[in-house]
Amino acid sequence: MLNRRDFLKSMAVASAGLAVAPGQILGNEIPQNQKKPTKPTKPTKPTPPTKPDKPKGEKVKIAFVGIGNRGEQVIEEFEKTGMIDVVALCDVDLDGPQCQKVLARYPNVKKFKDFREMFDKCGKDFEAVVGAIPDHSHFPLVMLALNQGKHIYIEKPLCRTFHEAELIMQAARKHPELATQMGNQGHSEGNYFQFKAWKDAGIIKDVTAVTAHMNSPRRWHNYDANIYRLPQEEAIPAGMDWDAWHGVVPYHEYNAKYHQGNWRCWYDFGMGALGDWGAHLLDTVHQFLNLGLPYEINMLYANGHNDYFYPFSSTILFRFAQRGEMPPVDITWYDGLDNLPPLPEGYGGDAKTANVPTTNQGAQTTKLNPGKEIYTKTLTFKGGSHGSTLSIIPSEAAKEMEGKLPEVPKSPSNHFENFLLACQGKEKTRSPFEISGVLSQVFCLGVIAQRLNTQLFFDPRMKQFTNNDFANSMLAGLPPRKGWEEFYKMV
Repeated sequence: MLNRRDFLKSMAVASAGLAVAPGQILGNEIPQNQKKPTKPTKPTKPTPPTKPDKPKGEKVKIAFVGIGNRGEQVIEEFEKTGMIDVVALCDVDLDGPQCQKVLARYPNVKKFKDFREMFDKCGKDFEAVVGAIPDHSHFPLVMLALNQGKHIYIEKPLCRTFHEAELIMQAARKHPELATQMGNQGHSEGNYFQFKAWKDAGIIKDVTAVTAHMNSPRRWHNYDANIYRLPQEEAIPAGMDWDAWHGVVPYHEYNAKYHQGNWRCWYDFGMGALGDWGAHLLDTVHQFLNLGLPYEINMLYANGHNDYFYPFSSTILFRFAQRGEMPPVDITWYDGLDNLPPLPEGYGGDAKTANVPTTNQGAQTTKLNPGKEIYTKTLTFKGGSHGSTLSIIPSEAAKEMEGKLPEVPKSPSNHFENFLLACQGKEKTRSPFEISGVLSQVFCLGVIAQRLNTQLFFDPRMKQFTNNDFANSMLAGLPPRKGWEEFYKMV
């Protein structure tokens, strides 16, 4: 467990590495107090890339990493396509009750607790990998999959640090023959096609401001904001590979507050509500408005700020520069149960939120559904989350625009089908890492502002903060644990 002094020292090491060689590897210095280092696995030889245009009807041989909770839901969605042949299952907690439904459906499939061992022992048997694991483990799985010539689908956000996203995008560019997809499934549903059609037709134009909000109780906890140390050690669940669960991050003594989705609350492991829901609320805005990276990230409000877990409520301002003839855009993010955004006049009823999966953290009950409001020079739009489509407000403006709205094409495939069809060379993925990587970097910058609770100025070209050296060290985060350095060398 790192104390604050060790954390600052480690951050300084990471910052130095990033400053000397952007895009290169950090990890020559490993903090000595990181417990229980894992043994390096013997690197496997890359397998040949998947050939495109598979014969019609041939299924994609696939390995799933993370099979409980959200992992189970993802597997079910892939099963519905009828396009997969499950070759391997991997989960650090295979004996846990959350994994038993999937295990029962595939009693004869090879099973592993460490995805490195899965690649070593049966990597030649599968051509695609799907990951539904904690945010801090996304990076090594993605890098190994790309290095070994595997198509890769990973849940959002893409990774946990800005620098990890840089390396992932570099690796993906080196392997254009591989399909990559981030799991913001609304990017293959109504909002994606509507936003593109309305943008192309000039209905959505001259956007100047966006408000995005996630105020449901699904991602909040009741921990003490006066926390001064990490949770005390508890017994590791029988059969769980708690060491492998950590991946690249420093070892923490087991506590139930880290497990079963609770990891999302902690800076060391997750990306908070912003990383979790930003990809479902801001994906189309970011892509179709060509926003790129912001020049300012300002933490306007924080309730319960501390050094260990995300605030109970946050308001973050992201400012994006002018792009060609498109004006500058301010995006304001609101999260927390007590932190509702101001709503425009004529907002009407609550925006609908489509196709939101259930979680083990309770039903969605809130005064305001997760959603967004988009302000242009002439029109205002409101929308929900995931695949929810936009509507024009107030109702008088919507009636006036009825005859001017273009036809919106229907999606030819959902997000899971889209990935599999891309594996077969028949479609292109809609949230490839070249698109989802920059979006995830926006969230990484927001998390740094949350953690430091301050205003930051960022140079999108140099990819450095201009007013805070400590924030620059956080672009890379802590050096990887001993035994996990190899994943940062796979570009």
